[in-house]
Amino acid sequence: MAKARNLTQKIIAQHLVSGKMNPGSEIGLKIDQTLTQDATGTMACLQFEAIGIERVRTELSVSYVDHNTLQTGFRNPDDHRYLRTIAAKYGIVFSPAGTGICHQLHLENFAKPGKTLIGSDSHTPTAGGVGSLAIGAGGLSVALAMAGMPYMLPMPKVVRVLLTGELTGWASAKDVILHLLGQLTVKGGVGKVMEFAGPGVATLTVPERATITNMGAELGATTSIFPSDAQTKKFLSRMGRPEDFVAMAADPKATYDDEIAIDLSTIEPLAAAPHMPDRMVRIKDLAGMQVDQAAIGSCTNSSYTDLKATAQLLDGKRINPATDLLIAPGSKQVLKLLTAEGLLDNLLDAGARILECACGPCIGIGGSPVSKGVCARTFNRNFEGRSGTQDAQVYLVSPLTAAQAALNGKFTDPATWGTPPKKAELPKKSPSIRQLFVYPPENGAGVEVLRGPNIVALQRFAELPAVISGKIALKVGDNITTDHIMPAGAQIMALRSNIPAISEHVFTKVDPDFVSRIKELGGGFILGGENYGQGSSREHAALAPRHLGVHAVIVKSLARIHRANLVNFGILPLILVNKDDYETLDQGAELAINAKDIRPGKPVEVLVGGSTKVMVTNDLTDHELKIIQSGGLLNTVRATKS
Repeated sequence: MAKARNLTQKIIAQHLVSGKMNPGSEIGLKIDQTLTQDATGTMACLQFEAIGIERVRTELSVSYVDHNTLQTGFRNPDDHRYLRTIAAKYGIVFSPAGTGICHQLHLENFAKPGKTLIGSDSHTPTAGGVGSLAIGAGGLSVALAMAGMPYMLPMPKVVRVLLTGELTGWASAKDVILHLLGQLTVKGGVGKVMEFAGPGVATLTVPERATITNMGAELGATTSIFPSDAQTKKFLSRMGRPEDFVAMAADPKATYDDEIAIDLSTIEPLAAAPHMPDRMVRIKDLAGMQVDQAAIGSCTNSSYTDLKATAQLLDGKRINPATDLLIAPGSKQVLKLLTAEGLLDNLLDAGARILECACGPCIGIGGSPVSKGVCARTFNRNFEGRSGTQDAQVYLVSPLTAAQAALNGKFTDPATWGTPPKKAELPKKSPSIRQLFVYPPENGAGVEVLRGPNIVALQRFAELPAVISGKIALKVGDNITTDHIMPAGAQIMALRSNIPAISEHVFTKVDPDFVSRIKELGGGFILGGENYGQGSSREHAALAPRHLGVHAVIVKSLARIHRANLVNFGILPLILVNKDDYETLDQGAELAINAKDIRPGKPVEVLVGGSTKVMVTNDLTDHELKIIQSGGLLNTVRATKS
């Protein structure tokens, strides 16, 4: 009799090409689909070109332009043209700027139950809402998957999140994931898949499930996934693709590595307080706090059902004149549905600003709040300065909570909100926007790839030296995010295809002198605390430091995607054996490591100041160590091909 498996194990087993399914062991997965977006996809496409094959080898690869759609100057439009021509040449579907946000579009048009998907965006797990095993990764990992190579990762543990009951009152799916974040913290999901099960699952629509899986990324989880059931079938049918439905669920006697229980009927409106997604607080405890801006959108909460509920609430009302309300629909399909039902009028008449179907304010591309402004945003991250205003106080909330804040000009107790709108449902037939995607020709050999002057050729990094030496160029604390390392925003993100230029901005929000200092030192080390590198999948947070000569990061613990990106670009991710040693190491200290002594999973000495010794270790596999020794994954691939 076949062994009973949970849903995650079933999909992994169907796609396993190397390794054994033992938690922590390195496995290789066949990847069915990939997605990229313009902020990370430009570099991923440059890397794909460097691999040197003529066509993508996945079932489907899609290139979305949704992040930096603000086309000020030539850089962004040039990069978007490059992505369009690359897509045509190599067999990639292209989604032009303004079509929508990659995760919302992929959920509506391409995500399938049981398929593997990796994307160069940390919120790729959104597709787990339809039962896809969808994982965020660095751009180079995605480029290799596009080339038909397996995606390598540690076999995750699988946590059963048992849902019972049903959401009531003003509680929403956003409040479910905020509750989970408050319970587990931003590093509570590292090395794990959150698999949702139980009778409460059937009460959640696919858009609600996608909100939960999307923000599971903030747990540090490998991914999150729901079963494919009647709700999935209904969603896919209403998206005009019933043929994509496959029922998938865990076996009845499946086992899990851990279990968490949530009674949905106990969930109430919540917020994540500044400046971390796990700082959970009840909305009623914020009552009376003035709100300067409310924003509804992002890949977390820009669906038709999110915005329909908002429009129903705002019907016939006017937002507080002291509060700005920004709304960014997740796709042109969402916008067409709202328009067809007259719901767009509700939003416009209430005083809301309708933004382009793009990420926008979520990554500091427009929509920045006033100085010291309090913001109620339906986004997934509230890191300091991410909004574009360094001293803004951003609270992450549900669409209904944000709309109430806009109406009242302040947070208020949900007990005073009255009767909530009826739960929004998708219409039985939704308008398709698939004609807006640019599908590649069968043969792209004759397509010319158009490159603007901002697209700079990839740098080839040197192999790991026998002795790694240098000074600690920067010491930082816990929960350093990729936004701290490589800030977002229109000016910096426009340099994503120009590593020498974008490297000038590394750690500038933390220490404006870092770049000049590490250049003067000729390279060095970064010393960090717990959960170093949490946040987005942007590989520039590893690639740019490597360009500046960062040899290794020495930390208390690492976030999953950033750790993988460090490996991909030949930076040693080292972990302090004794966390108390962090206090004894200072910025400017001289370090030396005999690289020949480094072994996978084994401790090694770091000589400090020529006399003191500190022990560090690693969680590298043999394969990963060889990648670092070769100077990075692209060097390894080139060597294999030659």
